[in-house]
Formats: sequence, structure tokens, C-alpha cells
Amino acid sequence: MFQIQNLHAKRDSKKILNGVDLDINEAEIHVLMGPNGSGKSTLAYTLAGHPSIEVTGGDILLDNKNILDLEPNERLLSGLFVAFQYPTEIPGVSYLEFLRLAYNNIQKFRQGENYQPISPRKFKKLVEEKMMELNMGVEFLDRNLNEGFSGGEKKKSEILQMAVLEPKYAILDETDSGLDISALKIVAENAKKLADKNNIGLLIITHYSRILRYIPPDYVHIFVKGKIVKSGDKELAQKLDEAGYDQVLDQPQEV
Repeated sequence: MFQIQNLHAKRDSKKILNGVDLDINEAEIHVLMGPNGSGKSTLAYTLAGHPSIEVTGGDILLDNKNILDLEPNERLLSGLFVAFQYPTEIPGVSYLEFLRLAYNNIQKFRQGENYQPISPRKFKKLVEEKMMELNMGVEFLDRNLNEGFSGGEKKKSEILQMAVLEPKYAILDETDSGLDISALKIVAENAKKLADKNNIGLLIITHYSRILRYIPPDYVHIFVKGKIVKSGDKELAQKLDEAGYDQVLDQPQEV
């Protein structure tokens, strides 16, 4: 289980998270929705261990282990994957070699010191097999990490990373942002396919319910002023689309 317990955090000395509580079991799909400025992306950065975030209270538990003191790479090794809304471009770093390094480090952590790193040739074959399973083209395998990628390519790249690294839990921050309908369908359906195949617990952070056409959630949560204020099933997301946050929450929201 992935557990967020009474989490409080600041960014640039401003308090943003105000007591977040959320439990995610393996294979469960949770959706977090909220107005602009509610702290959704800050939550993703906090879970990833971004250095710009100061945690002032609470715990983050992954299979009963508190990961708050772990570095971002150590959280990944422990089984947490975070896909950000705007992935960083890293010129000069081969996408395929970056992914192979991450894969080898994770396998060594899981299998122990006797693990033998996979060769570049075998790893490329493994990645191409994953891409075939996801019906994805190989257009960016020989490019640098996110350099010159379109919005759709970046999001597809992150889903491929999730397929290769096979985390226990994944946070997808605004995965649908900037995608056309075709790209959204590919990205969302592949995320759902991976979650089902590997029993990955998913937290999807989004503004809009359109992604839910392709990833039916088990739970929907409304996030306002740095905390979850209401939870329900997928019908809650539909109500938000129809009525907006004010009517669903029965109170006006500050902009």
C-alpha cells in the first residue's frame, strides 16, 4: 500500500499542502482533481522528493516504509514512479542509455549484487518489445532525453519508462495536458494496460475528466487548498464537468 498521511509542505516559504491523507492499494486507480492553484502539482513534487519542497509534517509510506528521508532516485528504487507535467529536456543524454542505466540500477536493487547489467543490444531489444506491446513507434529511441520531443512524445516516453521500470505505484501529473485526442487515447489506454498487467497503483492528477474515458477510476478525489475535501467514484468527476467545483462542494472557491 502507498499511504500519504497528514502531509504538510511548503514551497518557496509558502505553505501549500495542508494535511493530505490518501491510501492507494496495488492495482487501484485514483484520480485527483482540483482548481488551478490548489496544490496538485506540488503534491506530485513532494511525493517525488523534489528539493524545492519543504515537508513540515506527516509521512509518506510505501509498503509500510517511510520514504520521506529518501532521495528521489531511492524512492524510484523503492517502487515509486512520478511522471511530471513538464519533463525536463537533457541535451547530450541518450534517451535509451538513460533508460538502460535506470533499469540496471533498479534490477540490481531488486536482485542484489549478483545482478549482471543488461547489455545495450539486449536492452534495446527489450525496449522495442515493450513498445510493440504498447503499439508505440520507435521514433525517439535514438534521440536525447526529451530534447525536441513534442508534448505527445514526452507523455508517450513516460509511459514507456513506466513499462520498462515496472514500479509498484505511479503518479501521473497532468498526463493529459497538451495532448490531442489521438495521443490522449494512446497514452491513457497504455497506462491502464500497464496498471492492469503489473498491478500498479495509479494516482492520476488532472484538471479534466476526459482522460477518464480511457482509464476508469476506482476513486475520484477533489483537491482544494492543499488537501482532499471530497471523495467518490467516477460519477463525482462527471458532476464536476457538469456543475463545476462551486456547486459540487456547495461553496465558492477562491481563485
